[in-house]
Amino acid sequence: MSEPALPPLLLIGCGKMGGAMLAGWLELGLPPETVVVEPNAAAVSAFAGRVRHVASIAEIPAGFAPAAIILATKPQEAPNALPALAHLAKPEVVFLSIMAGRTIGGMNAMLGGKARIIRAMPNTPAALRLGFTVACAGPGVSAEQRALSDRLLGAIGEAAWVEEEGLIDPVTAVSGGGPAYVFLLAEVMEQAALAQGLPADLARRMARATVAGSGALLGASTEDAAQLRRNVTSPKGTTERALAVLMREEAWPALMQEAIEAATARSRELAG
Repeated sequence: MSEPALPPLLLIGCGKMGGAMLAGWLELGLPPETVVVEPNAAAVSAFAGRVRHVASIAEIPAGFAPAAIILATKPQEAPNALPALAHLAKPEVVFLSIMAGRTIGGMNAMLGGKARIIRAMPNTPAALRLGFTVACAGPGVSAEQRALSDRLLGAIGEAAWVEEEGLIDPVTAVSGGGPAYVFLLAEVMEQAALAQGLPADLARRMARATVAGSGALLGASTEDAAQLRRNVTSPKGTTERALAVLMREEAWPALMQEAIEAATARSRELAG
């Protein structure tokens, strides 16, 4: 049996992540009554005629009753944007926030204290429908509202849920920022290849293809990452020699741990 059509939505912010989410929802049959609030008209141009675009919250049509309001604006814009949405905070409306660091309690206070809120953290592979999002439902969120939000998040990749909101901070550090760490790996591999005398074009192609292909293999395999690493590592071979450097006590594992701790702390700082 096919899933029911999506209800009208209100999307606040249509940047890279908001746009990726909107594209996924349109594939699910998003109704044209959906309203997108985005001051930069160019960011919404690809969706012209498929949703209603307004430049500000003040321009949301009177009487518009979305089933979900997705908060995809920058976290620092929340103090201005959320109070202007407080009149829409009704029991039948769920707010789905992807603003880094903004807590459910903090957002609820800005929305008048009675909002149903889900806090989520997606990542940029959502642009290819390969994202990973972790979400946490706040007080009062119904089973139907959680199911709708799960469907919305599933349109851009895989979705998972946690019951403890504090876990969203390390999720932000690991998954939200994770693509940047992978891109850095490709960057430093390219630089190392150049240092060994490989031509620039070959170094870039090789680094990008190796990282992309390894990620695809990891995604398709039932083996864990450690076993896949061991599969590549021949005893007394070149990879074993390289890993002996990368896996020193003070090297890659320790630095990654330190990096995740720093990003987690920053996520908590953003809560204010």
